[in-house]
Amino acid sequence: MKPIFTIHAGEYLVGQEIEKKFPENRVWIPAKDTGIDLLVTSADCRSSISLQVKFSKDFLGMGVRQTVSAGIKSGGWWTFRRDKIEESPADYWVLVLYQFQTRSYDFVILPPRELLKRYDSLGRSKASIQSYVWVTSNAKPKCWESRGLNKVEQDSIASDEFKSDDRELTSFLNNWSSLFPLKFKT
Repeated sequence: MKPIFTIHAGEYLVGQEIEKKFPENRVWIPAKDTGIDLLVTSADCRSSISLQVKFSKDFLGMGVRQTVSAGIKSGGWWTFRRDKIEESPADYWVLVLYQFQTRSYDFVILPPRELLKRYDSLGRSKASIQSYVWVTSNAKPKCWESRGLNKVEQDSIASDEFKSDDRELTSFLNNWSSLFPLKFKT
């Protein structure tokens, strides 16, 4: 049975974060699923940004070695359909990574075209894209697409030594400034 009066946890967390950080803006929930989960408007409702929200529970305890998980704050796992990213009407996708032990969360905020560009650069051309995103627990956290990495590469992420322009998502990590103050076409 599909609930008709609820939003999923990721949408709630994103809406709450926007309202906390940017109280002058409004967060709206569409009545129909059109590929937009949240609509954020300016206070006068004349400008808007649309968001597609993807939530993942913490997957670090599932098959990730202890030596790696010790250096990773949160890790999410998604299966995306390529056509959904390509055809997304949303201005931005927000990947929500929730760390259940500490009840903290991180947001990876990027345009769907940028997300697809990253997957393409990694050779993910199939109709279904498996994605593992990790956020490190360093003083200055970094964010990585970690699907397909070998044990040495995983260890180097956990020890903050990994380098890969195609895999690094740090510039999108908790980067609400890419959205706010609202940037709109006139």
